[in-house]
Amino acid sequence: MENKKLKILILSSFILMGLSRLGMAESLTINDLSGRPITLPQKVQRVIAIGPGALRLVVYLNAFDKIVGIEEAEKGKWTLAARPYSIAIAEKAKEIPSVAEGGPGKLPDFEKIMMLKPDVLFVIGMERSQVENLQEKTRIPTVILNYGDIGVFREEAIESLRLLGKILNSEERAEKIIDFINRCKADLENRTKGIKSESIPTAYVGGIGYKGQHGITSTEAGYPSFEMVKARNVVNELRKSGHLFIDREKLLIWNPDVIFFDTNGFHLIHDDYSKNPAFYNSLKAVKEKKIFSVLPYNFYNTNIEVSLANAYFIGKVLHPGSFSDIVPEKKADEIFKFFVDLPVYHRMKKEFKGYGHVVFEEGKIDVR
Repeated sequence: MENKKLKILILSSFILMGLSRLGMAESLTINDLSGRPITLPQKVQRVIAIGPGALRLVVYLNAFDKIVGIEEAEKGKWTLAARPYSIAIAEKAKEIPSVAEGGPGKLPDFEKIMMLKPDVLFVIGMERSQVENLQEKTRIPTVILNYGDIGVFREEAIESLRLLGKILNSEERAEKIIDFINRCKADLENRTKGIKSESIPTAYVGGIGYKGQHGITSTEAGYPSFEMVKARNVVNELRKSGHLFIDREKLLIWNPDVIFFDTNGFHLIHDDYSKNPAFYNSLKAVKEKKIFSVLPYNFYNTNIEVSLANAYFIGKVLHPGSFSDIVPEKKADEIFKFFVDLPVYHRMKKEFKGYGHVVFEEGKIDVR
């Protein structure tokens, strides 16, 4: 009898060990971008992405079909045309339940999330304590992602792509995206190789989006689209990085050869010009008609594909000989098609003017 009990006990132990191993095989433990260890299902089928740029990365990975809940900010609360990924998913996004208003640091509706039963939540722009509270209350694995500093495309975005690729079984796609970015950068570097710095016009970019829309004094040190084509960014002399608001008098002192306007803030620049024409007309770039528009770089975090597309346009303006074969509109659509599977340049141009000369006349500004 004792032997029979012992055999049953041993058999039960083996069964429990087997079930435990099976459970381990069906789960995946990762460290998120904050270093938190998270255990989640091996096969993730239902996800929600919350915060600035989280959904963008999911769309880049061709994994939007896994999204079961969405922020109002991704459904038209803010203009969709400023974000290529938003244009690409616009129709499908309308049918997906809302779980949050959207915006940096804003908490979602816990009950709505729990009703949708996602396998995992992806978040950007929330404090760690908020994330841990969200995970504790919903009992859903919650992964912190990161773009790096707002307004600057950093390595954290690449790490987030790789981590998402691993979780969503899209590792091959993640590596293709990273390779595409690196090939664009290498191409831009090759085109500008050997160009002497002193022969490059000085440049400034205004109207950069930063937690909202801003006018000409909103700019960026280390602006990636400048850096990729060796532009001489006058703001870099401040020896700072990322987004900055400058005094307009400083722009008069710098008096750059070429000025680019991010069209996210174009209407504000337009209104400002009507009130302060003397300021604009005293700038050398305005006098010499060397003002150009570029597509929105930051809108609910960085549009990575727009940053690359803008670089090709800026390169053509600053180094026309090295970019003679580039048609900026076609290059932009080539890049957009790769990232979001849709050539959306003309939709963005309709809303935001697109690439072109900025013309000052009769108290208004226009793009030609």
